[in-house]
Amino acid sequence: MSKLFQSLSIGLLLISTLACGQNKNKDYLITISTRHGEIKAVLFDDTPKHKDNFIALAAAGRFDSTLFHRVIENFMVQGGDVFTKEQLPADQWPTIPAEILPNHYHRKGMIAAARQGNSINPTKASNGSQFYIVQGRTYEELELTTDFPALQKAVLQYVQLESQRPLKEEYNRLYAEQKFDSLTNLILSKRDEIAKSLNLTLTKNYTPEQIEAYATVGGTPHLDQEYTVFGEVISGMDVVDKISKEPTTREMPNEPVYMQVKVERISKNKITQEYGYSYPKIN
Repeated sequence: MSKLFQSLSIGLLLISTLACGQNKNKDYLITISTRHGEIKAVLFDDTPKHKDNFIALAAAGRFDSTLFHRVIENFMVQGGDVFTKEQLPADQWPTIPAEILPNHYHRKGMIAAARQGNSINPTKASNGSQFYIVQGRTYEELELTTDFPALQKAVLQYVQLESQRPLKEEYNRLYAEQKFDSLTNLILSKRDEIAKSLNLTLTKNYTPEQIEAYATVGGTPHLDQEYTVFGEVISGMDVVDKISKEPTTREMPNEPVYMQVKVERISKNKITQEYGYSYPKIN
């Protein structure tokens, strides 16, 4: 039996053994250890394929010595490339069916699965091992709830109106001077006016909870409903922030950031008491 399938079998056996004795009052605590410290996380029950896959890989030790290989400050840190470490050809990398749910969004600290782009992956299936931890930034409500691609297209149409010649001149001036933040603010300030004039919908719907989270905690809202969010960091976001500040070349840290990942099954009460994590209520 190859080492690849042997380790997978060990991981699945361990998960099966643990599952036999599981009860709803216990959960898996994930610990990701790096040279910057430890990241603690839990995985969501309503994304079972991703949760089971991650736990199996971790239990078998397959994440160990993989890297955080893609790091973008104020966006995310990505790692867990098991199959490259194991020298599996890219065309043989397993995937996981998407489990994209509206109640899981890209707030700072969320864990989501990396994947290939829509052009070759229209079902949004996840990579079988790689994951990322959201860092992101905060958003004002107006910016958050605006459909920017639609607004940008509408602006180009709107400024062609003779009545909007002053706006067109201001738009062109800011663009020529490369004052893009000012240009963005100008466009946003005209959003509702443009929508009404052209009879367009230029907004995106977010719940009050999401608006508050993105305004106070931050995240990467443009990734919502595009990638499977399947877990959450409950301790160690300072470690994620340190990793995000690593000097990089083409988004890869110049000094490797290796990880060791372990999983342990403990009571939910202990997780809540030690890390302040609140489990969702089951109706």
